[in-house]
Amino acid sequence: MSKFLMQVSLTQDGTRGVAKDGGTKRRHAAEQFFKSVGGKLEAFYFAFGETDVFAIVDFPDAVSAAAISLAGNGAGQASVKATVLITPEEMDQAAQKSQGLRSPGA
Repeated sequence: MSKFLMQVSLTQDGTRGVAKDGGTKRRHAAEQFFKSVGGKLEAFYFAFGETDVFAIVDFPDAVSAAAISLAGNGAGQASVKATVLITPEEMDQAAQKSQGLRSPGA
């Protein structure tokens, strides 16, 4: 499973939906949406500002996260951004693997 940070900015219609139905119903709907591609919701928070929702989700792969992003953006009620997250141990592996690599043109 790959962990992703999902950032959601609601449109006016999306905001009206939250105001009408409440946050708990929205979280449940998001959980079911993620589950439809094999994802598992780990955390879900509303926020103030440019981003209205932050969710951490385990997806089976990047293709599943991309499918959720495409479907969410296509619905017209929100703008969805997916960011892959890695553990400190995975960063250790990346740091070790980067040793001796030269950037292109260097």
